[in-house]
Amino acid sequence: MSTDDALEAALAAAGLAGATPGETAAGGAIVVPGPAEDPAETPPPARWPDGAATGVGSLPGTDAREAAATVVGELPLLPHLPELPVRGVGADMIGRTAGLLVDLAVEVVPTGYRVTARPGRDHRRAVDLRRADVDAFDEACDPVRPDWVKVQVAGPWTLAAAVELHTGHRVLTDRGGVREFTASLTEGLLAHVGEVAERTGAQVLVQLDEPALPAVLDGSLPTASGFGTVRAVPEPDAQDALRDMVAALGAPVVVHCCADRPPVRLLAGIGAAGIGIDATRPAFTGATARPAALDALGEVWDAGTPLLLGLVPAREPATRPVLRDLARGAFDLADRLGFDRARLGALAVPTPTCGLAGATPAWARRAMALARDLGQAFVDPPEDW
Repeated sequence: MSTDDALEAALAAAGLAGATPGETAAGGAIVVPGPAEDPAETPPPARWPDGAATGVGSLPGTDAREAAATVVGELPLLPHLPELPVRGVGADMIGRTAGLLVDLAVEVVPTGYRVTARPGRDHRRAVDLRRADVDAFDEACDPVRPDWVKVQVAGPWTLAAAVELHTGHRVLTDRGGVREFTASLTEGLLAHVGEVAERTGAQVLVQLDEPALPAVLDGSLPTASGFGTVRAVPEPDAQDALRDMVAALGAPVVVHCCADRPPVRLLAGIGAAGIGIDATRPAFTGATARPAALDALGEVWDAGTPLLLGLVPAREPATRPVLRDLARGAFDLADRLGFDRARLGALAVPTPTCGLAGATPAWARRAMALARDLGQAFVDPPEDW
């Protein structure tokens, strides 16, 4: 099935044949590529359930079916399409995302990923792995049919920072190249979201991973020679590109940045449905918390935008964590910002602090279970808390 056919099928299944994602349909609803088995059914909820928890994306291992079954079992309210980067080329964040590009392709070279004239073996591998992952996820979702699911891709700025041009310079150094990559990724992502929505019958939440965004903004990425740095991208330019992409996708989008100092205010202005951070970073917790960083989070919550809070360690700690201790980070944040803890169920989605690819399988499962239990505790705190 072609990209256009897949998207049209998803829209038709949702009773929106002929509509364009991102347009306003009758009644003021935003057209999102996603199906309903019966157009007369009640439309999906506008947001995931209170108390939901989810994962960042990656898991250990190579078995897509086992990973999907684990995710759906441990995170039933907002399961995510698992990523298994240990499988190698095409399964890592950049290769996986590059496999979505339309009319653009990359190949592996000694220094990483580089633009190539036509799709080759590396591109085909990424596409094949993604298809197998979607098959496994669909199979895992079939018995429970969650209302919401999440998919993850590298955001346009992280992708442009990681892929090289033929000259060896980053795509990031070519403004026209950045625009072309962003448009290509948007088109491919639209088709991917439509397929996942059609296969699972769920509303799809898109997560844009932007771990490189702070370095893009402050001009700290090294050049190809290693003797200089790539010129910083102005914040308005970075924000405009993300805002345009969010609007074009039509589906709800969260942006995840687990860097030390994520640009929260920039991300708050792109129309995102949520912002993901590592809430254990020094900027947000304890005596090292920065007032400006806390103020930015408070503004996000004031606007009613949820935060995906990384609270569970991505690798097993030396001491077995206690749920109440993990929850303290969210409770302290709410207290410092002046928000009633009772609102955490709606304003916070607990997650691991980062991807779980480096964890043991046992800890990955435990980390997701802890995130799920945190979400439930935010809605219904134990009496002894």
